[in-house]
Amino acid sequence: MTIDFKRDVLAPVAHDFAAMDQFINEGITSKVALVMSVSKHVVEAGGKRMRPIMCLLAARACGLSDMTHARHLAAIIEMLHTATLVHDDVVDESGLRRGRPTANATWNNQTAVLVGDFLISRAFDLLVNIKNWDLLKDFSTGTCEIAEGEVLQLQWQHQPHATEDIYLQIIHGKTSRLFELATEGAAILAGQENYREAMRHYAGHFGNAFQIIDDILDYTSDAETLGKNIGDDLMEGKPTLPLIAALKLTDENAEEHQIVYKSIATGGTSQLEQVISIVKKSGALDYCMQRAREETEKAIEALQALPESEYRQALENLAQLALDRIQ
Repeated sequence: MTIDFKRDVLAPVAHDFAAMDQFINEGITSKVALVMSVSKHVVEAGGKRMRPIMCLLAARACGLSDMTHARHLAAIIEMLHTATLVHDDVVDESGLRRGRPTANATWNNQTAVLVGDFLISRAFDLLVNIKNWDLLKDFSTGTCEIAEGEVLQLQWQHQPHATEDIYLQIIHGKTSRLFELATEGAAILAGQENYREAMRHYAGHFGNAFQIIDDILDYTSDAETLGKNIGDDLMEGKPTLPLIAALKLTDENAEEHQIVYKSIATGGTSQLEQVISIVKKSGALDYCMQRAREETEKAIEALQALPESEYRQALENLAQLALDRIQ
């Protein structure tokens, strides 16, 4: 069976999703016109809104019936996600995001950074209204860890001796942690202490798989499909899993090893074609696909702690759908 995003993931919470969307638009109102225009630009450039959908599904899967706070929480998640993207684009000096000009390209870096700050502050402003101490604590700690993940990635830029373990630490912060906040936050809201860990594990492994798949697509996709330029990560000298695996699978003295090593160390795309060809030939992508499958299996396994429902099934479908991008 082919999994369809709208039918098999979004449909069970479509009503909640529409209400949440409305809440995002109300949430980004500001007295300052420029804050409004930039916030609107970046929020509208959003993709499938996977994190808020995951939050809504998790809340329902944990048995929450009054979804008012969960819709707000899902909107807060999307604001935090948007803020991290805006800041990422500034750090990476990106001109495109999902095929659209980024905020820093449309306005400038100063504006983009400050509006990113506004979105984070606004998200916490709205979070306080939910009046849940555990939730506030989880989100405060989590957003610190997201920032640490980004800084850790900067710290390991141009470092060819980065290991898979370091890569996993980086992606846990920059990708998986927000997914965890979405699902564990939903379990906290539902008052289901016993589901918190399962929900966190599901999202953590899902996030790992999701990022590994993204890194594979850098080598197998085109800019049109990906919405960003192929080789962006390579240009910045980021040691992603395909490169780490390629270094491991090629002989240290071989010319191929040296080319990959040098491309991480110096960045730039002068040898992009060669690097792509080495990564493909070395078996690094097969290894990465295997790792993405393992992480997806762990995510789905974690869901078994929850009672069976269409919402749990939709979370499983979402994990499967993310993996299908590389099949």
